[in-house]
Amino acid sequence: MKMQESISFNYQGRPLIEKNTFKVPYTKERIFQNEGCFLYMKDAHIKLRSPQDNVEVKKKEAILLRCDTYFLEFLHNQKDKESVEVIAVHLFPELLKKLYINELPKLIEKQMTNPKTRIVEDEAIIARFIDSLEFYFDNPSLVNEDLLELKIKELVLLLIQTNNVSSVLELINDLYSPRVSQLKKVIELHTFSNLSLEELAKLCHLSLSSFKREFQKIYEETPSKYLSGQRIKKAKELLQSTSLPINEIAYDIGYNDPLYFTRIFKKKEGVSPSQYRLSKS
Repeated sequence: MKMQESISFNYQGRPLIEKNTFKVPYTKERIFQNEGCFLYMKDAHIKLRSPQDNVEVKKKEAILLRCDTYFLEFLHNQKDKESVEVIAVHLFPELLKKLYINELPKLIEKQMTNPKTRIVEDEAIIARFIDSLEFYFDNPSLVNEDLLELKIKELVLLLIQTNNVSSVLELINDLYSPRVSQLKKVIELHTFSNLSLEELAKLCHLSLSSFKREFQKIYEETPSKYLSGQRIKKAKELLQSTSLPINEIAYDIGYNDPLYFTRIFKKKEGVSPSQYRLSKS
């Protein structure tokens, strides 16, 4: 089925705030490239799927989407209701940088780890913000780019005050510092890969010196120390929970030389991998 209606306010030629009405059931593919998006389910109930997500977002909830490809399935969960409304607010990195000049609010500057779910639950302050947008959808002649800038800043500051603050800050950090986001994703994916620091730096599109400097800022320790620590931690888990041979464990955690792995393990733990396994059995 086709979208019934779309009302949008453009900023520098691009839709910034939209109200879309869909007939349900309905499935839509959407690609958010180099931007985030705040989606508010005014009266919709959707299933959202992406390479990293498989979640449901219910009526009066919202979700923060990062750069990715998404399939949104709008469910027909209300009797006698054939259409639903969704509000979309696009978060462009260049607009955030303009609004905050050289830095984001102090809360956003904090390094966020272990973010909560990106679903923003039904909260009164968000509902009031949506109500304010409805006024402008009814009176579009009042809208200009200065007003749109104010509404984006208002949304960001309101979201920071919700229970989902860590998700909000992580998304904005990713948009505002794509280099940091890229480095973190590379490290998460390749912590247990047998890649040199030079190769990891290339995956991040950084020189080795820049990679080490950015890594230290994010993880607060050197790449070698962090990766070694994570690999030894994983090795200890495998030694306790599996009967895998020592050489296979070495390969699994990123060491091609089992003897080197044994030396590193003994230096850090005071015993060899075999002795550690026996002590834990």
